[in-house]
Amino acid sequence: MQKSKRCTTFELFNDFVTDTLLMRTYQFFVLVTIVFLQSCTKDNNTTGAFVKYTIAQGTQSSDKNIYKKVKHEELRFVVKFDSSAIYRTVSPSNQVDINKLYGFSDNNTSHQNFSARFGWRWRNDSLQMFAYVYNNGVMSFKSLGAVTIGKEHNCSIKVVGAKYIFALNGNAIEMPRESTTAKGDGYRLYPYFGGNELTPHTISIWIKEL
Repeated sequence: MQKSKRCTTFELFNDFVTDTLLMRTYQFFVLVTIVFLQSCTKDNNTTGAFVKYTIAQGTQSSDKNIYKKVKHEELRFVVKFDSSAIYRTVSPSNQVDINKLYGFSDNNTSHQNFSARFGWRWRNDSLQMFAYVYNNGVMSFKSLGAVTIGKEHNCSIKVVGAKYIFALNGNAIEMPRESTTAKGDGYRLYPYFGGNELTPHTISIWIKEL
């Protein structure tokens, strides 16, 4: 007759310790995996690193345009253009249209109601930059001057009560602000071509948030 096997107290304790160590090892492995995956996930606008935005030929929106909630006292970034910023519109009258560069919606509502961003266009053989805002659905803009292709340009939008202060390479201008929120409260606005027309060719823009 075969005798049944009995577990000693030592064997039971050994099994408990082994199972506990295995569980803790598994939990540690899961934690390390999560941290690793999070470290590999990149936001569009990683502070301190240039992000390349591409507007493909025949489109208007850039390839990176995820929804991102923001609340700004000041937005600061560096922008760099290459020769793809040189273009001709199909209709000559559309050459004056201002393309959108970077900024934020405001007053916690749609950007076509309240927003502040930089704009740009290629006209008269120069890359022209603008302050571009919406207040209560009414758009207004001011010239910030021309910039050089291939160089880095410092840009900022500061929210100061009833005004925005736009600065390009240290030269500042003021724009009206009718939003009632204390800060620029809304979502990120990304590069966009137009205007009325689609891009005649692929356009690349590099932006680095500060």
